[in-house]
Amino acid sequence: QVQLVESGGGLVQAGGSLRLSCAASGRTFSIYRMGWIRQAPGKEREFVAAIRWSGGSTYYADSAKSRFTISRDNAKNTVYLQMNSMKPEDTAVYYCTAQLGTRSPYSQREYDCWGQGTQVTVSS
Repeated sequence: QVQLVESGGGLVQAGGSLRLSCAASGRTFSIYRMGWIRQAPGKEREFVAAIRWSGGSTYYADSAKSRFTISRDNAKNTVYLQMNSMKPEDTAVYYCTAQLGTRSPYSQREYDCWGQGTQVTVSS
């Protein structure tokens, strides 16, 4: 299987920036796509961004477009989520996820592997 470990969460003021990292280990050769899913208090999990492990195609939720950037470093088996111009509504637990096959990148139900999550809090 694939193990995912997130880091980089924390507290930031509105308008600020934060970068999340996710290190993958194990059977990383089986990763097709990696993504970030978030869950705010009292809400369902929602897709944020994803990136093809090979080729680097990216996918974003409307709420993330123009503010967030997903990138990867295959040599380090690491995916990043750079978050700029952050808003209080970005407050959530952010999960690093991986797909092991070709599926829709936009549904949180289509991801096979999950990290433990990292808390991101944006103060107003």
